[in-house]
Amino acid sequence: MTASAETARRKAPPRAMWLWDQSSPADVVAWSMKHQVKEIFAMVPADLAGSGSLPRLQDLKTRCDRADIKLAALNGDPGWTFDHAAALAWQRAAMGTNLFYRSHVDIEPYLLNEWLTDQTTTVQAFLAVLALLGADDPRPLEADVAFWYGTIPVGGSTLADEVLARVDAVSTMSYRDTATGPNSMLDVGTDMLVRGQAAGKPVRLGAETDPTPDCLHCTFYEEGEAALETALTTVDELATVHTSFNGIAVHHYRAWTELRP
Repeated sequence: MTASAETARRKAPPRAMWLWDQSSPADVVAWSMKHQVKEIFAMVPADLAGSGSLPRLQDLKTRCDRADIKLAALNGDPGWTFDHAAALAWQRAAMGTNLFYRSHVDIEPYLLNEWLTDQTTTVQAFLAVLALLGADDPRPLEADVAFWYGTIPVGGSTLADEVLARVDAVSTMSYRDTATGPNSMLDVGTDMLVRGQAAGKPVRLGAETDPTPDCLHCTFYEEGEAALETALTTVDELATVHTSFNGIAVHHYRAWTELRP
């Protein structure tokens, strides 16, 4: 690593990580400390009371506090686009535990059939559920977003800008296996960074480590951990020109730990 890259890494915003599984809190926090992860998006089941997950999440919170790691409540479903009651019920249960400093939702409305048959209505329903979630709890709301939301028109605006207007921060699924150049993390992620800067909202860039057989250039699964680390360091160094850049989030804990060296 060059001296300039090392300096950029020290100055770059801390990393975050999605945690979808029920791994040992001790292992998760140890991994996070080793890899400079300072925020974990921890999945909270929709049926929190019946899932038996609360003691594990309480343990995770205790360990995160000791390690100075922030903990966000994570969940989401394309169906929440129209089922606003389900989204609100989840958030109220998750945030009602007082374990989390923010809500982090991954809704992805474009996975619905309605996205193809009535995109306008689907987009409006998606924006409405984000507005409801943001208004229902005073703590910050962060949403996962596709990097191409800026190409979707919403009146005289775009879906990217309308999402940014309704949430406190976004994590962009800039899932590419190179840092720079055509079709890279920075190439696909810059649009949201620019829009976030204009809106005064923090924007994370995301890196994928899960196998994605239908999109080999979307993940570092084939390249391995060393290539991932090199790419993330480069992104950290270059993305800081945008005041909106809020660091990199790695998707996701289990897959990251299983990368080859």
